Parts: sequence; structure tokens; C-alpha cells
Amino acid sequence: MKISKLIKVKFVSRPNRFTIEFKNKKNEIELAHLHDPGRLKELLIENTDVLIRYVPTHKVTGRKTKYDVIAIKYQQEWVLLNSSYHNKLVSELIGEKLIDEIKEFHVYKPEYTYGKSRLDFLLKDEMNQELYLEVKGCTLVNNGIAKFPDAPTKRGKKHVDELINIRKKSLGSAILILILQNNAKLFSPNYDTDKAFSDSLKEAYENNVKILPIHIITEYKNNTLLLRYDKILPISFKKT
Repeated sequence: MKISKLIKVKFVSRPNRFTIEFKNKKNEIELAHLHDPGRLKELLIENTDVLIRYVPTHKVTGRKTKYDVIAIKYQQEWVLLNSSYHNKLVSELIGEKLIDEIKEFHVYKPEYTYGKSRLDFLLKDEMNQELYLEVKGCTLVNNGIAKFPDAPTKRGKKHVDELINIRKKSLGSAILILILQNNAKLFSPNYDTDKAFSDSLKEAYENNVKILPIHIITEYKNNTLLLRYDKILPISFKKT
């Protein structure tokens, strides 16, 4: 995936959950929309480089901000900070059949409602077999270990529990976790932040729900962010 027409600025502060302040080239303070509900405490450090993108329709839509946050620099690498691109990226990976574990499937319908949950994708293969897929984005990495979530997520647990129920009915279900830091080597649920979600994820794994921690390599050049598939990371359910 390519995200172009990006502008590099300096992060100042996060006045609320979905807004950041940044300094433009004139050293003026402006606002940008942050499409990521996580805590992001290890990433949102004052004076850190941030990539933003101008939204030409901001006046028509009545937005309060005219820029979107796209990525932030962390330890000399870029980290995608905009969850609105997660499903677009996954749709591309599925369409290009880059993920061996689900390469026989195609996107049948995005944002599919099953039970009381809206899941990100319903996939089907040539035999019309179904695979219900939920996507999560992971930006937290400590000592090479990617951890999700970085904030408690009741909604995330609800999705995992729904996927367990689907699998118990002998239907296919999977959780795809986009690992968005280049230095990640291993994935683990974040027991310290959300034990309930972590326990549900382990239960899903034990019930043969596919858990796919997909490592994404991110590069930035010529005002464009490049995101490409790398591999599936190993999983550890050890509580650290």
C-alpha cells in the first residue's frame, strides 16, 4: 500500500483522544485528526516527527481539522497511526494472496454483521466456504515483542468472543493483527493492560480460531509511506 502527498511536521501535544497539535513549517500550531483510539504514550512524544495528509474535503464535510495524522517516527522507523487504512491494507493483502494461511479466500463482503457484532470481513473460497475475519492494529512493541491492546477494549473482546462462537459452530473464523512496527519479532496479548481480552484471545487460539499476527514493513520516501507484507510472527501466550 502507498499513502502519498504526506507532509512532515513536529508533534506538540494531544489535547483530546482524536486530535493532536503540531507545528507547521512556519512554527505555527495547528490541529490534525488522530484516527487511532489507543493510548500511544510511547509514540506521542513532543517534537517527534509526524506525517500528516491534507483533507481537501474538510470544509464540505464540516470537519474541525483539515489534516489527518498518518504516521509517526519512533526509533528511526515510521509507524502507521491511522486505523482507517487497516482494512484497506488487509483487503490488498488478501486480493494479492500474500498471506498463505488464507490465500484461498477472497473478500466477499466487508463490514459483515454476525450476531450482535459487526466484523470487518466475510471471506469466501471457491467452494463457497466462509471465513469471518476481524482486523486489529498493533503499534506497541517492547523489546521486540508486539503487544495488543495498548488500552482496554471491551469492543475487541466482544469481537473475539463472537469469533469463538462462530468457530464452535464449525464455521471458519480468524483474527488478523497488523503489527505496525518494523522491529517486532514476536506477538503476545497484553495481559497487563487488558487481561479479559488477552484471556479471550488465548481461548480463541485454543478453539482453532486462526490468529494471524501479520508483520508489516513501513518505509517513507518521496513524501509517500510504503507498507508491505513481511511475514506472520510467532505467538506467545506467556504472561510477562
